Amino acid sequence: MNFLYPGFLFALFSIAIPITIHLFNFRKFKKVYFSNVAFLKEIKEQNSAQEKLKNLLILVSRILAIIFLVFAFSRPFIPSETKNDQSKGNVLSIYIDNSYSMEAVNKEGNLLDEAKRKAKEIVKAFQLNDRFQLLTNDFEGKHQRLLNADELMQAVDEVKISAAGKPLQAVIDRQQSIFTGTSNRFSYIISDFQKGFAGKEPIVADKNTMISLITLKANYLPNVAVDSVWLLSPVHQANETEKVVFRLKNYGNEVAKNIPVKLTINKQQKAISSLTIAAGATAMDTLSFGGLKLGWQKGEITIKDFPLTFDDQLNFTFKVNANQKVLSIDGTNSQKYISALFNSDPYFKLTEMPERNINYSALSNYSLIVLNELNTPSTGLATALKLYAENGGSVVIFPNMDSSKEVYSSFLTDLNLPAVAALNTTPSKVSAIELKNVLFKDVFESLPQQLDLPATKRYFEFKENTTNNKENLLQLPANKLFFARYPQKSGQVYLSATGLSVNDGNFSEHPVFVPLMYKIAFASVREQPLYYILAKDNVLESNKINLNKNQSLRLVSDNFEVIPEIRQSREKTRLYMADQVKKSGFYDLKQADSLISVISFNDNRIESDMHYDDNSDLTKLINNQQVAIFDPEKDAIGALVSVKNNGMELWKLCLILSIIFLAIEVLLVRFYHINNHLNS
Repeated sequence: MNFLYPGFLFALFSIAIPITIHLFNFRKFKKVYFSNVAFLKEIKEQNSAQEKLKNLLILVSRILAIIFLVFAFSRPFIPSETKNDQSKGNVLSIYIDNSYSMEAVNKEGNLLDEAKRKAKEIVKAFQLNDRFQLLTNDFEGKHQRLLNADELMQAVDEVKISAAGKPLQAVIDRQQSIFTGTSNRFSYIISDFQKGFAGKEPIVADKNTMISLITLKANYLPNVAVDSVWLLSPVHQANETEKVVFRLKNYGNEVAKNIPVKLTINKQQKAISSLTIAAGATAMDTLSFGGLKLGWQKGEITIKDFPLTFDDQLNFTFKVNANQKVLSIDGTNSQKYISALFNSDPYFKLTEMPERNINYSALSNYSLIVLNELNTPSTGLATALKLYAENGGSVVIFPNMDSSKEVYSSFLTDLNLPAVAALNTTPSKVSAIELKNVLFKDVFESLPQQLDLPATKRYFEFKENTTNNKENLLQLPANKLFFARYPQKSGQVYLSATGLSVNDGNFSEHPVFVPLMYKIAFASVREQPLYYILAKDNVLESNKINLNKNQSLRLVSDNFEVIPEIRQSREKTRLYMADQVKKSGFYDLKQADSLISVISFNDNRIESDMHYDDNSDLTKLINNQQVAIFDPEKDAIGALVSVKNNGMELWKLCLILSIIFLAIEVLLVRFYHINNHLNS
């Protein structure tokens, strides 16, 4: 048996106190003279023996109580039979949580500073020739090498608060990657274990690694965060009124009253508001603004909420375009309704191509492609349009009623659309319209009881099946398709059962046709996301950017510039950031000196919830015998680390034994009585 604090053993000299009391506590008897003392002598001898036994038992109880109490403070432990083979050496990975939540304070001060102190205590509990890894949320390359004790101490001092955040499972996986060979493996995770860090799924850990969780306790802080923002209109035009919707979330346990909200666009205040939010709830509001000019717009939703401020602002960007590009691929005898429709509005820039001379490489330049009564749509066109739609494009198909149904069946099937079953020449009329769809929002000021809907003279009937994910917008009797939307991954294809010719019906001349096509065009605009999340969204997607040989893109901000990895596909350009952006704000994406886009980044709101997992929650998530949980408020981390790595503690047993012997002393004093009766 060894002792963690052997210095307390000097207190064993205190057993001299009960011994001294026992030796010098002589009873004084009063002499009484009797004529016959034979019986009195017998009683005296008998009582003296019982008195000595009682005093001796009391003395032993006191001595043992003091001995075990001293042992309890000395923290005895039995070295483990499966003690680590020190000849193999020790490899330690120490993770310090440096997320925003570690800016909180407790009675020890700043949580990050406390985490640094605990990390140093752990290092001191090991040998100088052991190897150490320091890991933070930044997952930097320099953290992938092993350090000696002095180097790690210096690296710990350099740890700073970061916007990055990693889940517990990712941290453990990263730590495991550093362990190689037969060395003794130790993993230490120092964190406040904020809700969301450990997650809800069971943690998978290597059973050959001793994992220790050091839970730092922070004072509770109320917090309100700007959770998200979105624009109601998919199309942004100069000098038009825009509406932005924002959502605030109250992570606190009390009502947040009258939280002030401010909207700024390009550093100009556009609108203000205030919200009261119930505890643990969210609240939304809509702000209107205008006066936009062409080009990229930098927006900010800002609140005032103390003491946590990192989530009080949400940045977003969008672009006001001068026009929208629409492509019409026309058949030989196609009608001019599409041309007349989009050429009547200067916002739309219409390009027309004949079906016999299609520029497939230019399809990605358009947000909407209309197939206007093609005679013989080809398999090559179907392949190109399928890829275009899957990458976010929108396609509208108006078939040619005079073409072969077999040709259209093959074409539609290649687009994952239903094949043509037959050409129906019986006049019919649309019987239902899906007014709840966003395409018909604000189209009708009021709805009459008998709504006038398009009529058709001939139309295609389709072989519907359950594999086609369809959304009917206009429907013929007997649930037959007239105009429907088919989602295609990021995009969609709209299919009409009839053409635009007056010989096919009055769809092209009906009042519903113009707003429907305009709404489809507006909804087809492919914009980049309003914002990205730091350390989470590491892949940025853009419309295809044509680069010259050896040319690259740059992401630029104030005193910051990075060249992302570029991967080109047929329709998109993807930028891989790999955690290179570490600060929220606005960044310009440039090709040489030309501005391609403005991208905004925001901090992850998972750090906004200032509630924490307790030890019971962590125990449920980590079902591993090699895991220990330490509480710095109760435990001396450095000393306990040494014990946990070498054996089993006995201080609790010693404390229990000390209490037991004190109880025995009390029982002896109160209930051990000397027999004073005379035997005749």
